[in-house]
Amino acid sequence: MNANLYALIENRNTDHERPFLIDAAGSTISYGELFTCARRYASAFAAAGLAPGDRVAVQTDKTVESVFLHWGALAAGCVYLPLNTAYTPAEVDYFLRDAEPAMLICRPEVRQHLEPHATAAGIKHVHTLGADETGSIVDLASQQPAGFDTIERRPDDLAALLYTSGTTGRSKGAMLTHGNLSSNALSLIETWRITDADRLLHALPIYHTHGLLVGLGTVALSGASLIYLPKFDPDQVLRRLPQATMMMGVPTFYSRLLAHPAFDRDTTAHMRVFISGSAPLSSQVHKDFQDRTGHAILERYGMTETGMNTSNPYDGERRPGTVGFPLPDVDVIVADPETGRPLPNGEPGSIEVRGPNVSAGYWRAPEKTKESFRDNGFFITGDLGHIDADGYVSIAGRDKDLIISGGLNVYPAEIEMAIDAIDGVAESAVIAAPHPDFGEVGVAVVVCQGGCAVKEPDIVNQLSQHLARFKLPKAIRFVDELPRNTMGKVQKNELRERYKSTFG
Repeated sequence: MNANLYALIENRNTDHERPFLIDAAGSTISYGELFTCARRYASAFAAAGLAPGDRVAVQTDKTVESVFLHWGALAAGCVYLPLNTAYTPAEVDYFLRDAEPAMLICRPEVRQHLEPHATAAGIKHVHTLGADETGSIVDLASQQPAGFDTIERRPDDLAALLYTSGTTGRSKGAMLTHGNLSSNALSLIETWRITDADRLLHALPIYHTHGLLVGLGTVALSGASLIYLPKFDPDQVLRRLPQATMMMGVPTFYSRLLAHPAFDRDTTAHMRVFISGSAPLSSQVHKDFQDRTGHAILERYGMTETGMNTSNPYDGERRPGTVGFPLPDVDVIVADPETGRPLPNGEPGSIEVRGPNVSAGYWRAPEKTKESFRDNGFFITGDLGHIDADGYVSIAGRDKDLIISGGLNVYPAEIEMAIDAIDGVAESAVIAAPHPDFGEVGVAVVVCQGGCAVKEPDIVNQLSQHLARFKLPKAIRFVDELPRNTMGKVQKNELRERYKSTFG
């Protein structure tokens, strides 16, 4: 049986009249039209001389054509390499040299800036795709037949190469196979009860695991439909929400909806589920959202290298501050960071996962790959956390975010949850700063709610009632907003640099 993810999507969607995508203008594209267009792109790649296993690098705006392009690359047996649209030509240069794609597809307005980098990387084919759905790759695909035979792929053949965010050095390319992507999407369909009656409001970017693999993958494999928005805009989301049954978003989406005066219980009465990921969802946003709408946001946990690992239950308690239980076929343990020995429930340690969702390793980095896996096959996520007595997994933060103050471990997420629960606080981030006596201590960076006058002593007094003294931040700094990347993750590396001289 052909394990190509695209072949699986075609096999599971025999009703070609079913709606697949409703674009921002309200036009509907059927599954049949998706398959026709994807095959034309596959034919275009073959006509250009691309072979199975060749990489296709894509840095374009979120368009309908980019969806066809994605599936067409997989149908042709190519490896899809999406690049963040915020990357500069100098940053793109690294990915081109590292991945050595056979083709680069970019926005027309940046082609002249990227072509010298593509030439230097030995790339023979540079095409364009614009926000208006036009471009040279669209023209090439339109000239091709739609009778392409999907390339045979094995489960362990590469389907996508997604680079990590690279906050601690050079980005690494996670090698995701057809088996990784199909198994994870099918597991999520089961866990989240997705059916062909669902319509997913899709406002995420598609250069990232969340929007590309989780959003598009679960919809296409379940026969559901997309309400496809080019970006997140609260007004536009509220206009299209009545047509949806599901929404996937980052925490920022939900906090911005809560700030909208028209967002209420009536607006969301028809919705089946709201799902959050890519960054921690604060307990306060979870509570405020449930109070406002009656919906408990379903938070899950995943990463570039593994897809999704855990999810709060669809039926059952969705606990704020946790990421729920392991997905079917996924093993999750908390282990001693040094030895890999599993730790008892409640004890913090290294979160490690094993399953068909876990990538084949890092592109052309065998040493990095070896360092990231235990001998028993568990992948070391780099996240710290614990599993409680009921089996819920909680994330305490990245290993690099751990604060060791006076020899004692301090987990930023624990302090952030306590700060965020204080009246008047919108959100916070706790980072380590060098200290002459303790080695390093916590600095809390706090964003207040509009019009609130919460002060540093107020926060310290309340924290001292709930946290041991060694966990209390030694300084608190107030800012208007926290620095974030395009997926809503707080950039703690920026905060560490900004406040590294707090104590001299």
